[in-house]
Amino acid sequence: MSVTSESQFAEEELLRGAYRDFNARNIDAVLARMTPDVEWANGMDGGHVYGRDAVRAYWTRQFAMLDPHVDPIRIEADETGRMVVQVHQVVRDLHDAVLVDTIVHHVYRMRGGLIERMDIEHRGRAAE
Repeated sequence: MSVTSESQFAEEELLRGAYRDFNARNIDAVLARMTPDVEWANGMDGGHVYGRDAVRAYWTRQFAMLDPHVDPIRIEADETGRMVVQVHQVVRDLHDAVLVDTIVHHVYRMRGGLIERMDIEHRGRAAE
């Protein structure tokens, strides 16, 4: 296995674990996979939040209003070395009604084996 494929495999495993922990609401474990100065897409309000504490505050606010669940479908590196995750995203309200059921792409920039930045791209169509 080449160095590139070894690092991509490690990044893929890090991301898969982050999704598992996010869905289990194990926020400390997800935050531990991020650089301290992480830039994280704010899917509710637009823009980004900056730093682990801001991500925690963003998720705390989000979970008080919504119940998001994200399952990675495919993870691959793009031509610039970013990790692109095709995600099935289901967002429910706190009464379990489905508000969103769609496919999105989360695009990650990594640094030192940790998540440095996450962006959301809406490329696909709604899930059926």
